[in-house]
Amino acid sequence: MTRMSDAEAIMWAVEKDPALRSDFLNITILDRMPDEHRLRASIDRVLEAMPRLTQRVVSPPLRLAPPEWRDDPQFDLDYHVRTVAAPAPGGERELLDLAAVLSATPLDRSRPLWEFTVVEGLEGGKAALLQKVHHTITDGVGGVRLSLSLLDFEPDPERSPASALQQVADDVEAARRESSQRDPVNRTTPLDVVGDALLHTLGSQVARTRRSITGAAQVATHPGTALGGINQAVRLLGSVRRQLFVTEPARSPLMRARSLGRSFESFRASLDDARSVASALGGSINDAYVTGLTGALGLYHERMGSPCDELRMAMPISTRSSGGDAESNSFTPARVIVPVQPKDPAVRFELVHERLASVRAEPAIGAASSLAGLLTPLPTSALVALTRSQAATIDFAASNLRGSPVDLYLAGARIEANFPMGPRTGCGLNVTLLSYGGSLDMGLNIDPAAVTDTATLLDCLHESFGALFDVAR
Repeated sequence: MTRMSDAEAIMWAVEKDPALRSDFLNITILDRMPDEHRLRASIDRVLEAMPRLTQRVVSPPLRLAPPEWRDDPQFDLDYHVRTVAAPAPGGERELLDLAAVLSATPLDRSRPLWEFTVVEGLEGGKAALLQKVHHTITDGVGGVRLSLSLLDFEPDPERSPASALQQVADDVEAARRESSQRDPVNRTTPLDVVGDALLHTLGSQVARTRRSITGAAQVATHPGTALGGINQAVRLLGSVRRQLFVTEPARSPLMRARSLGRSFESFRASLDDARSVASALGGSINDAYVTGLTGALGLYHERMGSPCDELRMAMPISTRSSGGDAESNSFTPARVIVPVQPKDPAVRFELVHERLASVRAEPAIGAASSLAGLLTPLPTSALVALTRSQAATIDFAASNLRGSPVDLYLAGARIEANFPMGPRTGCGLNVTLLSYGGSLDMGLNIDPAAVTDTATLLDCLHESFGALFDVAR
């Protein structure tokens, strides 16, 4: 049994407002239908490696402690893995619309929080896998690791001795699940839940008290450290105001309306071109990505008759170590004002590079987990109101995930593209990038009330990234 982190508990609590849902969906396009038996075997291996995929969330009464993950005694793989047919004629438009409809339905909170849907009947004999996962299970980087654990580097890899040992472990786990289904009584009583929650809360309070005593003793024995501590506290308070308690409204005069509707779009750009322009201008691929996005949004505002100079962007900063587990969340949300002007992409690139570099030095970024611990005791209604007010300050969200540089295969089918659809959580647009092979695959999760002309936005993306890449040609 494990508990959610304070940040995960907040994500879970604020979903009482449906606009703040935090599940995400990845669209993986395949050149053919995957082999059903091999796909199930791959999923079984992932279930063994990530316990949260077979666990459900149990919340203590009165939010005495963060919710905990407990094994689901009635776990049913057939519920979580399903196959549907794409609407005719089965093009990318029909696939994106189908994915948007399926993502609109909330995950069942009484079950493990994920669903995989295989889509058959796409044009040219293609297929797709829609992976819908709740953000409390893992973040975007963990989601990529989850996907990679399903995949192979060739269509029909030979089984190695390690694979055979894994099969033995899989058989043992399958027997355990079969036994659990024959005896599906959930022996977790309400008294167990309350008792565990009280023990957790008591332990947290003891730890905080111990840290306070240690800090007071440090000041008493080394008075000179007090002034430095005060200066750090002042810097932290200013950073918290800029990052977590923004009082200024969103900057866009155009993308202000919000709804529960969703529209999915996709966009692809060249990874080699992004790498070349990043090298030529002295920055990173992420700088190039954000520069292309900001240029497109500047053009979009201009063409829609509402020009502006800057927008506020939300972007997660990963804190995951190279060997970190795929499950759980290891990121810190950051907000930064980014320029959508000037039109000169080289000048805008330099400005974006400076803004993104400065946000990593914000003290609030490093203190985010501690600040989340201070917020979790607030009533759910207060957390929802606070989250809504902060979401209203964000114009758009952007994420950048690193995928595989080589072709990958899912149960014999080659992956052609990936379009991740990150959660909007109250903002009008979320653009999530996942590199794959030589491509930057971008999924656009759009609120149609905020972005009313998606065709124009896609045209602006083509023009902006084209102008940016021309700098290095």
